[in-house]
Amino acid sequence: MNAANHRKSAWSWVPSLYFAEGIPYIVVMQVAVLMYKRLGVSNTELALYTSWLYLPWVIKPLWSPIVETIRTKRFWIIAMQLVIGAGLAGVALTLPGPGFLRYSLAFLWLLAFSSATHDIAADGFYMLGLSTHDQAWFVGIRSTFYRLAMITGQGLLVVLAGTIESRTGVPPVAFTVSVVQESVEPSAPPSPDSGAEQAILVTPADVRFTLNQPLARVDSIIADARSQNLSAGFYQAETARISEPSLWSRTVGKAWTAVVTRPLERLLRNAFDVEPPGTSAHGSVGEAWISLQGSPRPGQQLVVNLDRAEKNANISIIEGARLSFDEKNWNTPARVIFQADPKLRGTTSSTFKARSGNLPLAWSIVFAVLAAGFLVLMLFHAFILPRPDSDVAVRRTSSLLKDFGLTFATFFQKPGIGIGIAFILLFRFSEAQLVKLASPFMVDTLDAGGLALTTAEVGVIYGTVGLLSLTLGGIIGGWLAARDGLRRWFWPMVIAINIPNAVYLYLAVVRPESLFLVNCAVALEQFGYGFGFTAFLLYLIFLSDGPSKTAHYAICTGFMALGMMIPGMFSGWLQDIIGYKNFFVWILIATIPGFIVSSLVKFDPDFGRKEAT
Repeated sequence: MNAANHRKSAWSWVPSLYFAEGIPYIVVMQVAVLMYKRLGVSNTELALYTSWLYLPWVIKPLWSPIVETIRTKRFWIIAMQLVIGAGLAGVALTLPGPGFLRYSLAFLWLLAFSSATHDIAADGFYMLGLSTHDQAWFVGIRSTFYRLAMITGQGLLVVLAGTIESRTGVPPVAFTVSVVQESVEPSAPPSPDSGAEQAILVTPADVRFTLNQPLARVDSIIADARSQNLSAGFYQAETARISEPSLWSRTVGKAWTAVVTRPLERLLRNAFDVEPPGTSAHGSVGEAWISLQGSPRPGQQLVVNLDRAEKNANISIIEGARLSFDEKNWNTPARVIFQADPKLRGTTSSTFKARSGNLPLAWSIVFAVLAAGFLVLMLFHAFILPRPDSDVAVRRTSSLLKDFGLTFATFFQKPGIGIGIAFILLFRFSEAQLVKLASPFMVDTLDAGGLALTTAEVGVIYGTVGLLSLTLGGIIGGWLAARDGLRRWFWPMVIAINIPNAVYLYLAVVRPESLFLVNCAVALEQFGYGFGFTAFLLYLIFLSDGPSKTAHYAICTGFMALGMMIPGMFSGWLQDIIGYKNFFVWILIATIPGFIVSSLVKFDPDFGRKEAT
């Protein structure tokens, strides 16, 4: 088969294969982050739990020789796509029920392990089925469709979840909260009507409270409201932890907190001039009752989120910003506490909005759609994937254990491997942290420092402008690397993947109300990522080239996953301490290690060029 026909046939399977490779990865690493955020899990917990899910990609080299020596890469691709579909279906089934966090995480672990195995087989199949030049030519295409899968997860699937959220809720309610000089009498809780049409009730309709209240009274009101809301079940206690504290956590974990975590937290707060939680709770407070008119259906869970509808930060919500109503507590009014800025001296007012939706049902439907889609992909690849002569099980000359050791030994004997591993671990040090908090930042409340966008708005942003920018950046990067070689465009790609991270600092500082500005910022970041990631992928291919290239590429991607896992684990904790604005300042500082290792790495200057093959 000549080169033109070979390239033409590759178009029939390379895009869909890397789309299938990207979907479970983005689901585990990104979609799950946004899903848990919408379901009430804190940034610290969601970043920690989902970062642990990187582990299968970190340790996948341990079983890559099995994929190399048992059956064909084609067999592993199709089998793992079937298991991935089953894992997605498991998440869909567990989200609406009790204990959703622990059970959905269990299925996400299954999804992660099967996806990591699929990556080994797919990447090996790519290198076996294409010439070196075609690998370079298609690296932009495969990167684009891999990122297309990521945008599908962050875009289309999120839009679907947001649309279902809004359509399973009740119409939003806007109301005004005012701080006044005169004395205000507390309002009585409402009496919900079970027979009325379902709606959100805010009592009183015009919330008013007085300046200069005694501190003891403020603390008492906040504590009482939290206690009542918790006892009524308006918070999902399941999201606080996934298991009862173990002996290890009560002993070693407690010592670790006292010796390491708390001192480090104090150091960070001092460095970024951030006050600890509760120290600023001195402003006057007012309260409102949020209740549900009309009884929910059996199994229906209506989550009500409250946030400011404008930038006026003189009044904020410190209790009751997220309330969960169901058939058991719908007729018990929830208490929402508003607090005035302690520096406020005169009267002011601010508009707030209450939105609702059946969030567990929305995300369950999304995962069910994904499961069905993966079944279709599995059937498609069973027919369309070619059967190259080189795709055979590698014959073992001795034992599997010996071959396994030889695979690792030959990898670590490569010239410049130390700098190469450092490059893989640190090139994306900044992005590893940013990627965990980008979506939560978009949907978080104004009071928390976020942009307060809806789930659907975030999906549209990443699924339209983000998709086009990413596609353009990936294709241009692959084309230029194939035309001129990697060395010519290496540093422009390094700059492109790091510097655009500054757009998130801009968004955190300005917090524009214009979706056009938010789209422009995301477009710049996505284009830079698509263009710059080409250099990273090509270097991984260069480093893994030679005998056992499938297993060596798996080792490279294992180090890549480790480089994403460890920074991601502490990113949520760090953001919860210093806030979004300071976190994005840190993200720019965190690009420095990537620039340092990029200046040290060495590779063939003509790698990827047609003349070199």
